[in-house]
Amino acid sequence: MTVQVVWNGHFTSLPSHRMVFVAFPGVGDLGKTAIDALCELHDSEEVARLYPPGMPPIAKLDDDGLLTPPHLSLHACTTPTGQVILTLAGSAQPNEPSQQTETAREIMLFFQKQGIEQVFVVVGMTAEATRKETFLIASEASHRFELEQMGVDVRRDEPKGGAFGVSALLASMGPLFGIHTSCVVTTSVGASRDAHGAKRCLEQLERWFELGLNLPEQDGVWLKEKLIAMAPNNPENLVAELTTNHDAFYV
Repeated sequence: MTVQVVWNGHFTSLPSHRMVFVAFPGVGDLGKTAIDALCELHDSEEVARLYPPGMPPIAKLDDDGLLTPPHLSLHACTTPTGQVILTLAGSAQPNEPSQQTETAREIMLFFQKQGIEQVFVVVGMTAEATRKETFLIASEASHRFELEQMGVDVRRDEPKGGAFGVSALLASMGPLFGIHTSCVVTTSVGASRDAHGAKRCLEQLERWFELGLNLPEQDGVWLKEKLIAMAPNNPENLVAELTTNHDAFYV
């Protein structure tokens, strides 16, 4: 296995959980922003770190002020209703297509070994500012039917041009490993980290799956806090970018 897994603290395996969400940087960094917010808004503990090969050679300081190599962080988030959600996210992904494919395959092997049955990959899709939608794309017909029976908006005609990157590979590889994998897509203008789109995504996930998420009732307060954290000197510029029109394409 080329992805090195380092368990944190007392963990030697994954805790019992309801579902798994995965995100990588992409359009508007929407998926990554949503996953980060999920961890920030709930009781969250880092379970493990995954170190894939081919990551950008940038070492950064972690929360303890220690220099750490590029990695993916696996967290367990507990909602107020006691449901445990696992999240896997990182600040980057491998640069080369072959390394992206290998990383996706190794992550799926890790999930398979840990007995994970269902994975949702969260991404953004570029669209005009007036289009505010969240929908799901399944990787197998039987799972798609189950999700539709639950009232999930499952699309069969998007994205027309396909998708690429580690997120797309993870969302599509599930049937090869006996895991239900799906892609949760939220539209975004895609110019900056889309905190507003991330919140819409989490709200829709709550409506679909009743996770008991602790989401702020006042949209403006949550959005303002995220924007200031991202650009403390000039959050107004980010607000302007979030309302700019862009030609639609998928990444």
